[in-house]
Amino acid sequence: MLYHLLYPLHTSFKAFNVFRYITFRAAMAILTALVVSLILGPWLIRRLRQFQIGQEIRDDGPASHLVKQGTPTMGGLLVLTAVVPTTLLWADLRNPFVWIAIVAMVAFGAIGFWDDYVKMAKKRSLGLTAAQKLGLQVLFSLMLGSLLYVMSYQGLFSTRLVFPFVKTFAPMLGIAFPLFVALVLTGASNAVNLTDGLDGLAIGSFLIASTTFMVLAYAAGNAIVSEYLGIANVKGAGELTIFCGALVGAALGFLWYNGHPAEVFMGDVGSMALGGALGTIAILIKQEYMLVIVGGLFVVEALSVIIQVASFKSRGKRVFRMSPLHHHFELSGWHETKVVIRFWIVAIIFALLGLATLKLR
Repeated sequence: MLYHLLYPLHTSFKAFNVFRYITFRAAMAILTALVVSLILGPWLIRRLRQFQIGQEIRDDGPASHLVKQGTPTMGGLLVLTAVVPTTLLWADLRNPFVWIAIVAMVAFGAIGFWDDYVKMAKKRSLGLTAAQKLGLQVLFSLMLGSLLYVMSYQGLFSTRLVFPFVKTFAPMLGIAFPLFVALVLTGASNAVNLTDGLDGLAIGSFLIASTTFMVLAYAAGNAIVSEYLGIANVKGAGELTIFCGALVGAALGFLWYNGHPAEVFMGDVGSMALGGALGTIAILIKQEYMLVIVGGLFVVEALSVIIQVASFKSRGKRVFRMSPLHHHFELSGWHETKVVIRFWIVAIIFALLGLATLKLR
C-alpha cells in the first residue's frame, strides 16, 4: 500500500525513491511485523485468558509439561495479525505471488483454527481427526496447484521441477503439478505442526528457515543474482522477500512471548499457517528441494513420528522413548531449554547447508 502511495512521489521528492528497493521494504516489513507483535501480544494473551482458551496437555507426555495446562493457546493469531497487514502495507499488491502467499497462509491458518476450536470445545488435546485435517489441507493445496497450473499457460509461472547440480534434468510436471503442490504443502504444514511441542522450538526454528527463504526469494527474483548462483529466475518472485520479512518480524515478536516459560502457545492456527506459508514460498520461487534441506529439522521431526508409528504397528516396539523427536530427548534427561537451544543449532546448520548448495553449483 505504501509502495503505491509513496513511490510515485519520487519524481518530486527523490527521498521516496527508496520505496522501489525490495531490500528497504523487506527491512521495514521485519520491523513493522515485530512492533505489531510486541504491541498486540499482551492484549491477545489477556483476551485468550479471558475466554479461557487454554492448552490441553497430553497425559502420556513428559510430566514436566503438566504445569503448562491452561496456558493460553491459539497465539498463532498474533503471527497472522502481524504478517498479513504488514505485507499489504509494504509489498507491491499488483504482484500475484504476494496474494497467493497470503491466501495460502490464511487458508492453512483457518484449518488450524478449526482444529484448535474443536480442542477447546471438547477439552481434549486432540482436535480434528487426522483424516479431516489432511483432507482439508489436500483440498486447498490442489486448488492452489491448479491455479498455478493455469498461470503456467499464461506465461506467469512454470510447472517445471528444478533439481540442484543436474541442469539436464528438469521435468515439466504439467497436469501432475497440483498433486506435487499437495505433497509439498501438506508435508510442510504437518512437519511444522509436529515440531511445535516445546516452548520456542517451532517458532525459533521457523525464524531460521524463513530468514533463509527471504534470501532465496530475493535471489530468485533478481535476474543477475539468480544467473550468478545458477538458480531458477522467477519474474516477480522478489516481492516475496517482503512477505518473508513480515514472517521473520512476526516470528521474532511471537518468540518474545513464546520463549520458556511460554506465556502463550501458537496452537495449530499458527503452526499450520507457518508451515503452509513456508511451503508456498518454496513452490513459488522454484526451490522446493531447499525446503527439505533448510527445513531439515522439521523433516527429522516428522520422520521420527512416521518411524515410531510404523515400528509400533509392524513390530509392536517403539524406536524412540516418545515422538516427535524432541520428546525423546526430554525423556532421556535433557532439560526443555537444552533441547530447544540444541535443536535451534541444528536448524541453523541445516540452513547453512542449504545456502552452501548455492555456491556448489
